[in-house]
Amino acid sequence: MGKRITWTHQAHNDRKEILLYWIHRNQSSAYSKKLNNLFKTAIQLIAAHPNIGRKTNIESVRVKLVKEYLLFYETAEEEIFILTIWDNRRNPEDAPYNT
Repeated sequence: MGKRITWTHQAHNDRKEILLYWIHRNQSSAYSKKLNNLFKTAIQLIAAHPNIGRKTNIESVRVKLVKEYLLFYETAEEEIFILTIWDNRRNPEDAPYNT
């Protein structure tokens, strides 16, 4: 059984903005649904295997690639915090964590 997942306010807003962007851009929700399922699958994998992500400059923070997005998460004793979702196409110098 995996650890409990908790979304931070920032990560929740990031996901919402990403999915809404693709709905408006494509005039369809098909890609957003597919992308959201990929996020869910990645999070299930992280919950079962917390060390699967690549290490960052912060010991407890790891990152998992989901398409062109980086999903940053922090592992704790009994839960995993989803911190933020970062679009890889943005300036890497502005990224919240060094990868």
